[in-house]
Amino acid sequence: MTLELYNFPASTCSLKVRICLAEKNLDWVDHQLNPGATDHLTPTYLKMNPNGVVPTLLHDGNPILDSSVIIEYLDEVFPEIKLTPNDPKKRATMRWWLRYFEEKPTRAVRYPTFQKILIRNFKNMSEKEFSAAANKRPLKKDFYKRMGQNGFSEAEIKTALNDIRQTVERINSAISENGGPWIMGNFYSLADICVAPLIDRMEDMGFEYLWEKDLPHVTKWLRSMKARPAY
Repeated sequence: MTLELYNFPASTCSLKVRICLAEKNLDWVDHQLNPGATDHLTPTYLKMNPNGVVPTLLHDGNPILDSSVIIEYLDEVFPEIKLTPNDPKKRATMRWWLRYFEEKPTRAVRYPTFQKILIRNFKNMSEKEFSAAANKRPLKKDFYKRMGQNGFSEAEIKTALNDIRQTVERINSAISENGGPWIMGNFYSLADICVAPLIDRMEDMGFEYLWEKDLPHVTKWLRSMKARPAY
């Protein structure tokens, strides 16, 4: 069986799939795409993933889309190293975390990421060129247009940071209540893998103050994540 992953090296969604593959000691073919060259918007790629985003996993040629779907799929198809609890109630709790991470921090992290890093790719474009670049993106066209070439408003960035703060508060409470060291207690799960790249990205951009002053369980949890060989 052949696993192939089309991904961006720096993408948080790509990273969580690569961590999952590493935790399971799986062999896979690494197809690194170049976001600046818009490799993810070519007709060939869009045929595999009509949303024009990364990552895309090919399993024996069959595309599996969306990073959270991919890591759940990998855990089902390759169950030798389990990253999902056996107990149905705990499994439901873990999946609730996955949905929450998709709804809140995954979206929120995009705002400071684009504001601090990615917007520079569009600064020198003409208005027409920028509009064309935004319209090429099947899933994120409205997001790009909202950003524009001057970035997001102060209110939008504040809302994004508030969402990250809510996320780390919830993680901190969960670890405190269940004894940790992981989100699901002593069981290392897909929930940890799903959110760690997002918190790591926020730290890379200088936003660690959102948790380091008063949420010690998050600080310790992130340090433990980074210490894992797969990470």
